[in-house]
Amino acid sequence: MRLVTATGLVKSYGSGRAARRVLDGADLEVHAGELVAIVGPSGCGKSTLLHLLGGLDLPDEGSVELGGRRLERETARGLTELRRDYVGFVFQFFHLIPELTGEENVLLPARLAADRRAATRRGRKLIADLGLSEAARRRPGELSGGEQQRLSIARALVNDPRVLLADEPTGNLDEESGHHVLGLLRSLASGERAVVLVTHDAEAARIADRVLRVQRGRLEE
Repeated sequence: MRLVTATGLVKSYGSGRAARRVLDGADLEVHAGELVAIVGPSGCGKSTLLHLLGGLDLPDEGSVELGGRRLERETARGLTELRRDYVGFVFQFFHLIPELTGEENVLLPARLAADRRAATRRGRKLIADLGLSEAARRRPGELSGGEQQRLSIARALVNDPRVLLADEPTGNLDEESGHHVLGLLRSLASGERAVVLVTHDAEAARIADRVLRVQRGRLEE
């Protein structure tokens, strides 16, 4: 089952002589059960691609389709709904709110869910299943990087998204924590869910079903 289709993506930053085209006709299909790793040097457009796939930004040219819906045709409200219901985001710097406990951070997306009670139950079950019950009672500043990243993954899964987009999720972790997080992401890419992982981590490439490199603004195997 195809969950993501991106066709002919073009994205530039700047204008005039300073304009820089980071994506130049990139194509991608992601199917349920896959873990796809996107690799390439810094500044090549990996994170830009992830933002386009998740509807955080729109391409200058080309299209992205999630769940049969073309992002460039959606209203602002439609994009918000897709990001809320269909996509989960995991970032390198965790983006946990320091004043909230781990559980409060995880349950934040449940406030916007169509079924808030079900999402809250799912969030608490994720905390237990990921071995985060102790960490969930503390604030981010009291936790290790690995604990914070696992909490951020739990938060991304609260609304049961079909596609999980992870941007350098092991970039701030030690080797052991990074290994644990990659194992978790690998286990999540199954059934009706897929994971797209932007990474410099050689281990992430080894566990992926496919590895795609950003070359000259396009994706190559």
